[in-house]
Amino acid sequence: MSFVYDAGVLIAAERNDRSVWAEHTVRLQRGRIPVTTAPVLAQVSRSPRQVQLHRFLRGCHVVPFTAEQAHEVGALLTAAGTTDVVDAHLMIVACGLAAIVLTADPDDLNRLASCLGEPVTVQTV
Repeated sequence: MSFVYDAGVLIAAERNDRSVWAEHTVRLQRGRIPVTTAPVLAQVSRSPRQVQLHRFLRGCHVVPFTAEQAHEVGALLTAAGTTDVVDAHLMIVACGLAAIVLTADPDDLNRLASCLGEPVTVQTV
């Protein structure tokens, strides 16, 4: 099972949330490398001094936003009637990995998930 981290998870890691760190550590120990996306990282990255965030990301794979995905993201936004490119890209990546999305704000992601061809589970942390 793959996991994709939304911005809320990265923010919690930066704030040294013990439960987020504990679950992340368990995933890594089980050989499950969590994924996040470059646009999500851009949302939360504010300074090279975010030591906890940088440490957390050492255990993650960061997926870039490619030109090919741009068309999929646009189509998903149209289908869902939303405008958040970062969320739509995250859901496209999660769908491609058949992953569980971990987030602090599931409402918009669930709306996007309902418009995907494949089911994607959105789980609140």
